[in-house]
Amino acid sequence: MRFTQTLITVAAISLLALGSAADGRTRAECERDYKPQVGQAGKDVVWVPTPDELVSRMLTMAKVTPKDYVVDLGAGDGKIAIAAGKKFGATALGIEYNPEMARLAQCYVQAEGVTDKVKIVQGDIFKEDFSKATVVTMYLLPELNLCVRHRLLAMKPGTRVASHSFTMGEWDADEPFEVEYRNAYLWIVPARVGGSWNFRNGNGSVEFTASLTQSFQKIGGEVAVGGRKQPLVGASLQGDAIRFAFADAKGVTQHFTGTVRGATITGSLRASG
Repeated sequence: MRFTQTLITVAAISLLALGSAADGRTRAECERDYKPQVGQAGKDVVWVPTPDELVSRMLTMAKVTPKDYVVDLGAGDGKIAIAAGKKFGATALGIEYNPEMARLAQCYVQAEGVTDKVKIVQGDIFKEDFSKATVVTMYLLPELNLCVRHRLLAMKPGTRVASHSFTMGEWDADEPFEVEYRNAYLWIVPARVGGSWNFRNGNGSVEFTASLTQSFQKIGGEVAVGGRKQPLVGASLQGDAIRFAFADAKGVTQHFTGTVRGATITGSLRASG
């Protein structure tokens, strides 16, 4: 009985030792089997790494925190996903089509000691599910950005999207920025608010009706109040946060600030002064 217990203990120590050696690989050791070359061809793009300073700026602009789940589309060597986990404390996933590159990136994850936060998978960004992400990053070509745009717009309002170099067509960026002559862009997925809305007070009676028009995050429209129609003033939509103003039947400017929750908007109305 004692002999059996001793064997089990030795086996456990050996397994722990193997795990420690695997986790302790250096980046140089990761590159022994495969080292990518800048400009090498991929499925739809060539591989060009994003500079470290721009990576940090993209994640900073997206306001990444440890509460976020970051997904990098076309992860390459995994540097954006690794930075999200190591520098910002987020949980991160990188999706990379090239199997050799995906293995290298996962080895880098081990070398950087962030296996508890970061994972790289070999997969196709047009097939993999990234709908639960709170932040999406990418360095794709313009036509590929347009191919995933409808999926991004279907994500939860407030999801942040950061792209290196390329835009989203007519979906204007909420915030463009530049680092060392390289452009990057930030979008915040907007809620869907186009249509007619009846705004009711605490008693349930209709205060006013708003007919909203929408093109991505840009909104406009008019309000029907007191038998009169008034244009919206200063209307804005950022994620699920909506604001606008209008003149009521007495000519007093009313300011509405609210939050969109699917088919409901709740908020407060405040008269000027």
